[in-house]
Amino acid sequence: MDAQDPIVSKGLKRMFEVNNLHAGWGKTVVVQGVSVSARAGECLSVIGRNGVGKTTLFEAIMGRATTHAGSVLLDGRDLTNVDTYHKARAGLGYVPQNREVFKSLTVLEHLEIGRRTGPWDAASVFETFPGLAARKRSLGAVLSGGEQQMLSIARALVGNPRVLLLDEPTEGLSPLIVESLVVSIREILRRGTAVLLVEQNLEVAIALADTCVAIDRGQVVYSGTAEDLKMRRSEVEALVGVALH
Repeated sequence: MDAQDPIVSKGLKRMFEVNNLHAGWGKTVVVQGVSVSARAGECLSVIGRNGVGKTTLFEAIMGRATTHAGSVLLDGRDLTNVDTYHKARAGLGYVPQNREVFKSLTVLEHLEIGRRTGPWDAASVFETFPGLAARKRSLGAVLSGGEQQMLSIARALVGNPRVLLLDEPTEGLSPLIVESLVVSIREILRRGTAVLLVEQNLEVAIALADTCVAIDRGQVVYSGTAEDLKMRRSEVEALVGVALH
């Protein structure tokens, strides 16, 4: 590969690791002994029924929930008890389920406040999310649900994360927007960013994933490749309570 090529191939080293994490809200433990990992350019899909701890896992990784035990490592650096803004600076990007778009800021202003040095900037995210380019001067309040989701991801990307956590990115979106979003996430992966994906749409979760884990009652009850998951269809359907099509 040419040294100037911006596309980064997947590395062999697990650059992001969550080890034996126990976490929750205050004294209440929701996540119990979860371990997951991802390499550069790899997608890990986290699946499971509603209320089993998937979002809590992401909130704990980002320091927005209480961690009781375990570790979060990025390139060998322990980020477990680091403040959320330091985790962002270290290379963790987070797109929460509720998107958290600022209604009074334009698309460009969202991208300006989140910008950090690196290959992702306003121009590159507009290439990845072309629908946002035409709306760059629009306020967050007037964007559609799909546009807000794209903006939330774009805002995280201009922080140039090594790992991007996406919590239910397709929730409430039309099939056409979902299809467009899947294409954009594949481009993010192609550029070398690892993606951790919580997704109720199993077709999307499997289509994007290199590996999948299923969580039930705060614990990992299944772990394997996307191909393995397809082969164990009935077992996975029982675990997550949703039929695969």
